[in-house]
Amino acid sequence: MPEQKPLIPVLIGADMNCYSMARAFHEAYGVTSHAFGRWAMGETMYSRIVRFTAVPEIDTPDVLLRTVTEFADAHRDADILVLGCTDDYASLLIDLRGSLPENCTAPYLTPELRDRLVSKADFYEMCERYDIPYPKTFRANRALPADALSPEALGFSYPVIVKPSSSILYWKHPFDGMKKVYAAESPEQAAAILGQIYGAGYPDAVLLQDRIPGDDSAMRVLTAYCGTDGKVKRMCLGHVGLEEHTPKALGNHAAILTEYNEPLMLKLKAFLEDVGYTGFANFDIKYDSRDGGYRVFEINLRQGRSNYYMTAAGENLARLVTEDAVYGRDLGPCRLCRKEMFWHSVPRGVVYRFVKDRAFVETARRLARQGKESVTLDYAYDLRANPKRRAYYLVHMQRYYKKFRTYYS
Repeated sequence: MPEQKPLIPVLIGADMNCYSMARAFHEAYGVTSHAFGRWAMGETMYSRIVRFTAVPEIDTPDVLLRTVTEFADAHRDADILVLGCTDDYASLLIDLRGSLPENCTAPYLTPELRDRLVSKADFYEMCERYDIPYPKTFRANRALPADALSPEALGFSYPVIVKPSSSILYWKHPFDGMKKVYAAESPEQAAAILGQIYGAGYPDAVLLQDRIPGDDSAMRVLTAYCGTDGKVKRMCLGHVGLEEHTPKALGNHAAILTEYNEPLMLKLKAFLEDVGYTGFANFDIKYDSRDGGYRVFEINLRQGRSNYYMTAAGENLARLVTEDAVYGRDLGPCRLCRKEMFWHSVPRGVVYRFVKDRAFVETARRLARQGKESVTLDYAYDLRANPKRRAYYLVHMQRYYKKFRTYYS
């Protein structure tokens, strides 16, 4: 058997997603990850497990390819695993993976399947075919006047959710007051939001959706790893208790309890396998108290920002992708995660104070007492005898109290 080469993870990004994967790689293999992004971010700053390099135009194909190629050429004796930590980086790697050096692996789906899934509007058409429930949706392809956005025209009542079909294109056309998603209380507000988005040059569809009742604690997240053979290997469902509420971070998960729901998990497993998906998939889902069902909002073609909740629950994402995509080892039959875990990216006190679902809080308290708790940035290896990193972590966490007092109601 040939000698196993050294493993070097190359992560494109610098945020919580990047650090979560770097921690998973360090825990699984004891390796340091190399990260490249447009600018430095606090989550990966002063870290022992991430070596970050700023590359201002790495969000363009030529620069990303050149950056990875030069790194691979300088480490020809290593197996290099390349992962994108945002939608646009993952999409670029999907296009570039056939051009990467031989010692690089970019474990993604095909560009053709990407194009069918990345648009929320097109994804909902696929949901129709696979009987996957999703919110009632109206598609706008341009700015529309208020009278064209009446409840009768939409087919559902206000308030409604307004969001771009393509997140990748949306963030490339910034404007003041930009948010990940919007809530419109009236046709006039919806028309104003469309005017802002299209006025900034965004070229794709914007979706107006029935707002599913319920606060943050109605949200669910499902992370899956699909092997190179097109079969789902692992799935982990998370019950979200709290999300961030600052304008540009709105919707980022802040507290998750792992949860087991076999019918929901198997439905999405069947979908992923039927379409021939490979790599990480991440679904945003919401429980609808009106009928007791679940509505799927979107699929992210990468590991999500909160992906460490799955690693903490015993399914290390770095190990899954490395063993399968790099070393070609059999991960065995699909395993649906059952282990209880309380993951949070904000202080425990913020979770206990601001989560509105008191049953969620009581479960979180119980798991914390039992030691079944994890905070991605609270990694002893990286904080011990590392005063700059520890100072960043403490200040970063403390700021959440003010953020939630300001933005959460």
